[in-house]
Amino acid sequence: MAYQIIWFILWGVLWAVYFMLDGFDLGVGTLMNFVGKTDGEKRQIINTIGPVWDGNEVWLITAGGATFAAFPTTYAYMFSFLYSALLIILFSLIFRGVAFEFRGKVDNPNWKKFWDISIFFGSAVPALLFGVAFGNIFKGLNIDSQGYHGNLLSLLNPYSLLTGLLFVSLFIVHGALYLSLKTDKDVKERAANFAKKAFYLLLIVAVLFLIFTPFSTKLFDNFIKFKPLFLLIFALVASLLLIQFFLIKKREGMAFIFSSLTIILTVFTGIAGLYPNLIPSSVDPDYSLTIFNSSSSEYTLKIMAIVALIFVPIVIAYQIWVYRVLKGKVTEEEVVNDVHSY
Repeated sequence: MAYQIIWFILWGVLWAVYFMLDGFDLGVGTLMNFVGKTDGEKRQIINTIGPVWDGNEVWLITAGGATFAAFPTTYAYMFSFLYSALLIILFSLIFRGVAFEFRGKVDNPNWKKFWDISIFFGSAVPALLFGVAFGNIFKGLNIDSQGYHGNLLSLLNPYSLLTGLLFVSLFIVHGALYLSLKTDKDVKERAANFAKKAFYLLLIVAVLFLIFTPFSTKLFDNFIKFKPLFLLIFALVASLLLIQFFLIKKREGMAFIFSSLTIILTVFTGIAGLYPNLIPSSVDPDYSLTIFNSSSSEYTLKIMAIVALIFVPIVIAYQIWVYRVLKGKVTEEEVVNDVHSY
C-alpha cells in the first residue's frame, strides 16, 4: 500500500512539473501572433522557447511512462476512454514542433502565416484539451460493468470546458510572464501588459472553477474529511493573487515564480481531491480505477521508486543547469542576424 501512495504522489508531481514547464511555452505559442507584430518580433518570441520546448515535453513522456509502469490498468483505460482527446493533443504537439522548424525555411509571407497559425492552434488546443481531460477525470467518467459510455462530444461538457479554459488562461498568463522576462523593448512591454489584462480572465475563471467544483465533482470530499488539506486551497488563492501584486510592482520575475507555484498548487489540489482514485466512476464508486486496484505489483513499484529516486533528481539538475545557461534575454537584433535561429 505504501508504494501505491508514493507513486500516486510522484504521479502528481510529474504532471505538476510538466504543466509548470510546458505551460509557459504553450502560452508563448498561443500569444505569439498577438504580442509579436513583425516577423523579427515573432522570431524573437519563438527563440525564447526554441532551446527548451522539446525538453519541457520530456516531462509529458515521463508522466505518461510513470502512469504506464505504476498504474498500467489506468493507463490502458485512460487511453481508451479519452482516446480522441489525447490523439488530438498528440497531433497538435507534433504539428507545433514541425511548425517551429519549418516556419523559417521559406522567406514567403503566406508560408510564414500558415505556420504562425499552426503554432497558435498547436499550443492552444493541447492546453484546452489537457484541461478538458482532467476536468472529466475530476468529474468522473460514465463507467459501469460494461466499460465507458461516452464519446468526444460527451467529454466536452460544461465543467470540463471550464477546466479547459482554466488551463488556457493559466498558461497564457504564465507564457506572457515568461516572455516579459526573456525579451526586451516593445515585446517585453506588450507581454507584461498582456499578462496584467489576462490575469483578470484567469481570476474570473478560477473563481467560477472553485464555485462549480463542489457541485460537479467530489474533489472536496477529501478536504472535508481532512481539514488541513484546505491549506492547499488557501495557498493556491494567495499564490494566484500575488501574481498580479508583483505585476503591478513591475517585478515580473516574482510574478513568474508565483505563476509557476499557482500551476503546481492547482495540480496538487486536484490530485489531493482525487485520492485514492485515478479515474473515478460517476455511476458507482465500485467501478472507479484507484491506485490500489490498477497498480503494478509491489516489487515493480519498489524497483521503480529506486530508479526514480536516482534519475529524477539528475534530470531536474540538468534542466536547472540548462535554464541557467540560457538565462539571458533574447533580442530581436541577435535573432535577425543569426541565420541558425528559428
